[in-house]
Amino acid sequence: MQRRQFLSLPAALPGLAGLTAAGGALAQAGWPRQSVRFVVPFAPGGTSEIVARTVASELTKQLGQTVFVDNKGGGGGIPAMSEVAKAAPDGHTIILGHVGVLAVNPIIFPNQPFDVNRDFVPVTLLAKVPNLYVIHPDVPAKDFKEFVAHVKKNPGRLNYGTAGNASAGHLSMEYLKLVSGMFITHIPYRGTGPMLTDLLAGRTQATSAGLPALLPHIKTGKLRPIAVGTAQRLPALPDVPTVAEMGFKDFETSQWYGILAPAGTPREIVKRLQEESQKALKSNSVTERFASDSAVGGGGPPEEFAAFIAQQQKIWKEIVVRAGIKPD
Repeated sequence: MQRRQFLSLPAALPGLAGLTAAGGALAQAGWPRQSVRFVVPFAPGGTSEIVARTVASELTKQLGQTVFVDNKGGGGGIPAMSEVAKAAPDGHTIILGHVGVLAVNPIIFPNQPFDVNRDFVPVTLLAKVPNLYVIHPDVPAKDFKEFVAHVKKNPGRLNYGTAGNASAGHLSMEYLKLVSGMFITHIPYRGTGPMLTDLLAGRTQATSAGLPALLPHIKTGKLRPIAVGTAQRLPALPDVPTVAEMGFKDFETSQWYGILAPAGTPREIVKRLQEESQKALKSNSVTERFASDSAVGGGGPPEEFAAFIAQQQKIWKEIVVRAGIKPD
């Protein structure tokens, strides 16, 4: 990242730099004083919910107050983000941010009723999760190359589902379409759960999503994995090649998830939440779950997460423009 961009982060994210002494007094009064609402901007059944619930369970044990996950799907995450942006900045309402709502929505939805860089304060990155490409077994293709060839022979006749517009799966599939030159129609849903219902029934033919949501269906043979978006193969699926191995050099895409709070949340609360999240990520239950899903835990300080978001915004802006990604 250029030095100028890095130095602009405090200005772009005043939640990090503008927290007041009054906020400090509030934090010292004791946090959390009640249950913490952890909003997930997707319907139940997807990787986002798995990550959120895994961490929330540990946070509940550590904080002595319930951290409950509240799924608010639909609208590409905009309604959920808008609601949390207006919530009281007291640390009792937080949201799970990811590549779609933080890096892509600002480009494809320029009239959002909030600014992701001004109305939220990054707390910490929770996890990076591998993207996986899968197809329904009825598709006449045994592997990635055969699938691409099949789609090219039948342009516009196949559909792929995702958790919604600007979801990680939408972005990774559009990125694949861009580099491979194939045309397959996007069908957005209100979350990974409803998307999987139609895919498993054969009403759609393919998807890209995080490994945690797909692995159980791969193990039962209900879905066929054809490629992973990571730079290396996954320990959980060592026989599934990377997209880069299939001739698309340097191709890499993954999902990532982190905690954000409304701008103005006191610095002491943000720091405590980051530290507790880092502790949760090191717990046996979380590390074991993440290891089984080939996920990489985070837990770094707010400034590190803010810099990561800025980097991702730059990367995905270029991809969105090149691929012509638009709301469906």
